Amino acid sequence: MSATSAVRTDAVSASERLAVTLLFAAAVHAILILGIAFKLPDPGETPRHLLSLEIIAVANPQPEKKPEEPDFLAPQNQEGGGTEPEPDRPTAPPNEAEVPRAAEPAPPATPAPPPPPKPRPIERKPVVTQPEPAVDPAPAPEPAPAPEPETTPAVPSLSAAQLFSSLQREIDRQTAELDRLTKNYSKRPRRKVINASTQEYKYAAYLDAWRRKVERIGNLNYPQQAKTQKIFGNLLLHVAVRADGSVERVRVIRSSGSTVLDEAAERIVRIAAPFAPFPADIREDVDVLDITRTWQFLDTNQLSAR
Repeated sequence: MSATSAVRTDAVSASERLAVTLLFAAAVHAILILGIAFKLPDPGETPRHLLSLEIIAVANPQPEKKPEEPDFLAPQNQEGGGTEPEPDRPTAPPNEAEVPRAAEPAPPATPAPPPPPKPRPIERKPVVTQPEPAVDPAPAPEPAPAPEPETTPAVPSLSAAQLFSSLQREIDRQTAELDRLTKNYSKRPRRKVINASTQEYKYAAYLDAWRRKVERIGNLNYPQQAKTQKIFGNLLLHVAVRADGSVERVRVIRSSGSTVLDEAAERIVRIAAPFAPFPADIREDVDVLDITRTWQFLDTNQLSAR
């Protein structure tokens, strides 16, 4: 009696548990079906997250035979086949199966790039080389003749009389050359440079007479072109006068800037020549007087030699 009651109690418990399980599963499915709303995405708005839910129901098969002496209480009948001598409480739910993951779609195949075009063969034209003309080898230079060794002429031995005679001849030659130079120098004219600052009386008196004659002749022969064109200016003139009063040379030292006045001064000197001969006291010391004076062609058409 007690065994039969135990079997019924187990059968009722198992039936209740199955009913509870089915009822719970139906409630979950109803919540999911009624709670999930489908809404088309707004074309102008991009959804932040895309949610997906996958539910897999796994049925646990009931064993045909109940264990006679169960070691632990469990929602379903199970028979273990462990290797441990002592019974141990299971740590994972029975018949737990791995849920296979959905295979990821393979990436689209990338088309292979077209093969590169084959390079066109380059046609090489044969290069025609002209033969180089034959070059005659340069003739070898002739060896230069060896220089002849310099021979020092032998110095003849001279006696004391010969040396004295040679030295005397050299002295006579040098003496004759010195006499010739002295005579030539003595023949050169003795010169004296005088100008407006000369204070020595004999030269100052002659210079003043020479100046008065030059100004008188110059004013009588004043250049007509200078009068008409109103040309005036100063120039420095050098006149060399010999002892007899003749002119040795005339030279413009500093030009007036006008060729009319420069040429007129030289022409006036040559018209005024010859000048008075040197007095005896000047002739004793000087052969030529170098007179340097400033000639002024004034705007009043007058000449002044100072």
